[in-house]
Amino acid sequence: MSKKAKKEKITYIDDGRTIADMSNLPPRAAWARRGTTSSFKDIWRTYWMATKMMIRPTLLAIVFISVIYLIVMIIFLVMK
Repeated sequence: MSKKAKKEKITYIDDGRTIADMSNLPPRAAWARRGTTSSFKDIWRTYWMATKMMIRPTLLAIVFISVIYLIVMIIFLVMK
């Protein structure tokens, strides 16, 4: 008979540190102003590109839900 290898017992010790120490970050206004150089045209183009990507999946989801609804309604009407 073979003996099973013992599993290593893991002991966690809480030393009080946080995972991400964010105490040394500059105030929000200082780093927020740095990256906002996009024009309205760039922002609108990005928004429209993302919206165009979601038009087909949204329409497919609406069609799928409508077909399921119609099937359920037909089943209920036939059983009545």
